[in-house]
Amino acid sequence: MTDVAEGAVLGADGLRRCGWGDSTDDYRVYHDTEWGRPVHGDDALFERVCLEAFQSGLSWLTILRRREGFWAAFAGFEIAEVAEFGEADKERLLADAGIIRNRAKIEAAIANAKVARDLDGGLDALIWRFAADPARPAPRTPAEVPAVTPESTALAKALKKAGFRFVGPTTAYALMQACGLVDDHLADCHVRTGEKRKR
Repeated sequence: MTDVAEGAVLGADGLRRCGWGDSTDDYRVYHDTEWGRPVHGDDALFERVCLEAFQSGLSWLTILRRREGFWAAFAGFEIAEVAEFGEADKERLLADAGIIRNRAKIEAAIANAKVARDLDGGLDALIWRFAADPARPAPRTPAEVPAVTPESTALAKALKKAGFRFVGPTTAYALMQACGLVDDHLADCHVRTGEKRKR
């Protein structure tokens, strides 16, 4: 198995992955099928903005394992519906063990829905303006993957200017990675190379 510090790890299924992507079954599925692939649509991006905000200070695995609970609690992350949530909904969410019960983050999600609903041009257009250069060299090791970039700093600034909460540069970069605005799969990761499972 390749050392995580050197590059992608060789999984039991014969595929090389970014080290974090081979650490649990939940991460493996997320890494192989979703992370780093382009996400479009205002509601789909609103979900990712919300989940990245809820993840702040926590493990992403904690969020992944509650994703269905979040979907149910937040009306499938339909912006128009969440924007209409009121005090009763806030109390319902604070009592919902299927999500992260953090008042500030719950209130931010509802406030962000109102902002997204009223955004000129839509959330998709705003976020995708900050996509990284697709010709950027692939990172070879985890150490080459940044936590913040000029693009994520600019995206965070634009989101905050629009009225979004819980969208600092680090959170914005995690959003960019998750939604395919940047491809941070390691150079020898099977998702980037298109390598098929070895028989």
